[in-house]
Amino acid sequence: MPTDIVMPQMGESIVEGTITKWLKKPGDKVQRDEPLFEISTDKVDAEIPAPASGVLQEIKVTEGTTVGVNTVVGTIAADGEAAAPAKAAPAAAKPAPEKPAAPEKREEKKSAAPPVPAAREEEEEARSSPLVRKIARDHGVRLSQVSGTGLGGRITKQDIMSFIERQSSQPAHGAADALVRPAERSDAPAAPARTSPVPPAPIPGDLVPMTQMRKLIARHMIESRRTSAHVHCMYEVDFTRIVNLRAKHKAGFEQRHGVRLTFMPFFVRAAIIAIQQWPIVNAVIEGDNIRYHRNINMGIAVALDWGLIVPVLKNAGDLNFLGLQRGITDLGERARTKKLKPEDVEGSTFTITNPGQFGAVFGLPIINQPNSAIMGVGGITKMPLVVTDADGNDSIAIRSVVHLTLGYDHRLVDGAVADQFMAQVKKNLETWSEEVG
Repeated sequence: MPTDIVMPQMGESIVEGTITKWLKKPGDKVQRDEPLFEISTDKVDAEIPAPASGVLQEIKVTEGTTVGVNTVVGTIAADGEAAAPAKAAPAAAKPAPEKPAAPEKREEKKSAAPPVPAAREEEEEARSSPLVRKIARDHGVRLSQVSGTGLGGRITKQDIMSFIERQSSQPAHGAADALVRPAERSDAPAAPARTSPVPPAPIPGDLVPMTQMRKLIARHMIESRRTSAHVHCMYEVDFTRIVNLRAKHKAGFEQRHGVRLTFMPFFVRAAIIAIQQWPIVNAVIEGDNIRYHRNINMGIAVALDWGLIVPVLKNAGDLNFLGLQRGITDLGERARTKKLKPEDVEGSTFTITNPGQFGAVFGLPIINQPNSAIMGVGGITKMPLVVTDADGNDSIAIRSVVHLTLGYDHRLVDGAVADQFMAQVKKNLETWSEEVG
């Protein structure tokens, strides 16, 4: 019996989605949890995994079509069932059936590892996400060996990655029982990481419809300008201390923690410390009231080939430096590979954007609603500065400099407060003393 492919509900407020691209064509073989098609919603663009293994039998909803959640957009047939139609069917609006699809039949080859009861394996799969299952397959990990720390014992991405790190560092202590070399597995061929292609350049004179993401960006930018009384201030920061610190620690940091050391966690940490002293910058207007947020949820703008998105690092004030770097890296990778969920782009209380990565000296960013402030990071350049030593003697030296801009809502944040906040950010960076790890 074929398995229905349905338009998923990517959040409580999401009622429809647009299929932007099918990654397989009718007749192609697919593996469960393998990226099958791409969608665009009011919140995020995302890749949707296949709900079962088999052959893509039929595409019912063509690219560019918007349908409601739970609409059947295609079907997957088990190997050996009827061949797939050669062409995609027109868009359908039929809702998905209420009863669940028939359970998927699987064939498992014998391996040298100790057998694990099928019921246990199915239970572990039910308590994990498609991303976790894909990571497990790619690394030859049996989920029954992994302890879940999520709600109800759910296996999180951090659980599976920590397990892989532990096993790779202790190959002689039973790793063979839990790890199977990918080459020996029949159900998990290693696949290169996928990235979304750059859209083709339009031909001069063409009239091209806006993507869903571009419509969303346009609406939010106009809304922000109409809502907030935008004012900007700019500060020049001697960034030499941070540049030298990163150069000293980046190789060892990546070796110890498996993640690259970037400049962004320095800016995030400096802003967090300043917000803790000036919480009004992290607040928001609600009618005639001011809401002081309990947590610092840091929005970090990510430039993509097809637009801009602001994933959110939740409870950033509770993370140490390593936690900030890991969180920033994870959000950036998932944004670029369309793995973000709606909750990943909601709930920010302060935003940082980095136009300097493309060479801008500084920018005047528009506030990310409903935030009251956004900090823009300019390019890091070398330039001559007047440097004063401990005895008060001045000299000219070549220093690494970055220009930081704060865009703030003048309805809530006074100019004096904004300047004091940015002066604190500047001080935090120029006198950095925290351990990098």
